[in-house]
Parts: sequence; C-alpha cells; structure tokens
Amino acid sequence: MRNTLTVLAALAITGAASAQSSPAQATLTVITHDSFDVDRKLVAAFETQNRARVRFIKGGDAGELLNRLILTRRAPIADVVYGLDNSLLPRARQAGILQTYKSPALSRVPAAHRLGEDGLLSTVDYGFVALNYDRAWFEKNKVALPRSLDDLKTPAYARLTVVQSPATSSPGLAFLLATVNHYGEAGAWTWWRAARAGGLKVTRGWSDAYYKDFTRNGGRYPIVLSYASSPAAEVFYADGFDPAKLPAQAPTANLFLPGSTYTQLEGVGILKGSKQAALARKFVDFMLSTPVQTDIPTRMWIYPAVKGTPLNPVFTLAQEPQPTPIKTEVAANPQRLVDAWITQVLRAR
Repeated sequence: MRNTLTVLAALAITGAASAQSSPAQATLTVITHDSFDVDRKLVAAFETQNRARVRFIKGGDAGELLNRLILTRRAPIADVVYGLDNSLLPRARQAGILQTYKSPALSRVPAAHRLGEDGLLSTVDYGFVALNYDRAWFEKNKVALPRSLDDLKTPAYARLTVVQSPATSSPGLAFLLATVNHYGEAGAWTWWRAARAGGLKVTRGWSDAYYKDFTRNGGRYPIVLSYASSPAAEVFYADGFDPAKLPAQAPTANLFLPGSTYTQLEGVGILKGSKQAALARKFVDFMLSTPVQTDIPTRMWIYPAVKGTPLNPVFTLAQEPQPTPIKTEVAANPQRLVDAWITQVLRAR
C-alpha cells in the first residue's frame, strides 16, 4: 500500500508539473470591419503554431469600428484591430488607442503604401475607392454616362447614385476627402448639398449601398460608391466562372470621374491595453505573411500590400486609377471635415 501511495504521489507531482509547463491556451481577440475575410484554415494554422485561440468580433463599417474603439478605450474589447485606414488613422492616433509595433514584414511593403513610420498601423492591403456603374442599366435605358462630378450633382445623375456616409463608412469618408480635395471645402459643401437635393442617396455602410441599393442587386441606383476592383469581383462570383476564360468585360465598370477616386490603405494594429501583446505582434506578422497576402485579394477585393504577391487572373478586369494626391491640409484632420459635413450638408435645410 505504501509503495502504491508513493507511486500515486509521484504521479500527482508529475501531473502538476506538466500542468505548470503547459499553460492554458491563450485567446487573442481581433476586431475587424464587417468585410473582413481570411481563409479559416490559415487562422487555424496560426492557432496551432502559437497554441492559441483567435476570436473575431465584427465591428461594423470602418468608421463605426473606430467609434466603438474610442468609446471602449478605457476597457479595450480586443487585442488587435484590422480595417482602420489612412483616412481614419489621424483620429485613431489622436485618440491614443493604438500601441507601436513595427513588423519586420513591413520591409516588403513599398514606402508609398505604408501607413506612416510610427508603427501604429501596419499596411495589410490597399485599394481604390471609386464609383461603379451597372452597364446593363445604362445600355437598356440609353442614358449617357456622367463625365464629371459637376454632372453627377445634377438631378439627372444624382437620383441614380448611392454613396456611403463619411460619418460611419471608410469608403464614404474617402469620397468626402476626394470631393474636398477637388473643390475645396466651401465648394465641396455646395456640391454635396446640390447632389442631395438632386436625389443622391447616402447610406450607413458599403454593404447596404452595394447589396441593397445598387441595381445589380435589385436596388434602384445604377451608380454606387465602391472599389475599382469590384467589377472583377462581379465576374469572380458569377456562375460558371472559369479563370482560363475571362470575359472581355465585367457587368459593372468604373466611373473614374476627375476628383472622385481615393487610394485607401488598410492596416492592422495592436490596441493599447491588450493583455496578449506578444501574441498580437505575431498576428500582425501573420497578416503580412505570404499565405495571407495571397489569400485576401479574392476575399476582400483589395490589393495585397506586400510587393510581388501573385494575383488571381480575374484582377485583369480591375482597373487601377491614378487618383489626385490628397492635399496635406485635407488629410490632416478628417474628423473636422466629417463634423463640418454633418453641419453643412446633413443638417442643412
């Protein structure tokens, strides 16, 4: 009996030591905008490699996401954030919600596509916010395309157009910055007021505009604010898609009106107050890894930030515009412009 007790005691000690050497699985909480999508197998591999669990929270459109992070900054609801972009970074920086981490993988991201050098956000992808139109609608109704933003604000075209609110949507904010950059502040408010009076619809987020209001999806508006890569996505998701037999054109096309496009850089960052900082740094590196960079273009319909990442052939149907550079004074304080837009446009009588 005594020998048995000795063996049992030894086993108990061994088990306790084993438990101490194998700590409980860590959980990393990642909050993203609603359009985030990465292959679950890649996430599972990250979890296995790091003996961790990744929990994702959808935080709404990017503007809503930032608002939520600012409101909860004293008690952070996540460790990592993905989806804040260059138009939202100034406000995030001012609010002090991010901590610095400069991923070694950023050396493979061209300097022109980096979200600053302070390490608050690491660029994961980039895209071009642009107006799209429904080819079939315009052909069927024999309506000529608008040729300028001045055309777009007239009732003939404003009533055909849906955009997102700059107060809640990153594409909406990008479009606002583009119009201010093009017209100047006073001229932009004049443009917006005229466009809204002419029938321009403003929605809360991209999903509502594209999937509910755009004529391609049963809505009433044949012009929608989206991305220059959206026509390629329309082909990719069509029945019978064959990358070896790409069509000559997509069912939608870009409307690159002068002054209407904006280069958007999206990033991943670590939130201040994270209790999993080391694991969070590994996740930032993971988002810039070759497998993830290769995966995201046909999931989120943006371009990978890491130079040399291969693209699906369908991206030949995605045009790249040459947006006018955003003036420093326009990009410096986007929130001030949003507040002015609410006062000058949204609440204007």
